[in-house]
Amino acid sequence: MVHLPFIAKVLRPSEIGSKGENLAAGFLRKKGLQILARNYRFKRQEVDIIAQDRDTICFVEVKTRTNKEFGLPEEAITLKKRKHLINLAVNYIKRFQLIGYNVRFDVVAINWDKKIPQINYIKNAFLTDDFWSV
Repeated sequence: MVHLPFIAKVLRPSEIGSKGENLAAGFLRKKGLQILARNYRFKRQEVDIIAQDRDTICFVEVKTRTNKEFGLPEEAITLKKRKHLINLAVNYIKRFQLIGYNVRFDVVAINWDKKIPQINYIKNAFLTDDFWSV
């Protein structure tokens, strides 16, 4: 039989993701980035955080894991997800007339191991050059 206090402590995947995104936003602010948007959507695609780092607009994907059963969080950024992030970036830059700014794609990977979050911040996690011919 499972005790109720244990059930109350179990988080759903969406709650783990939200917790990770909040932690990532605070982490980025401490690094000096200004958060411009969170959970920006275009069509059926979403980017977790859009931030500004001086003259660079950063599109940040946050991946949070509570164990390594499914691999490291940063390994979950698939080719398909990268293409979606690029499409979102193009839309955001056009919509808010930010042409002239540099663009960067970052990943904040959070491993919540033993209740202590380990943050791996990957600047320039991928380049767009590889996608223009796709």
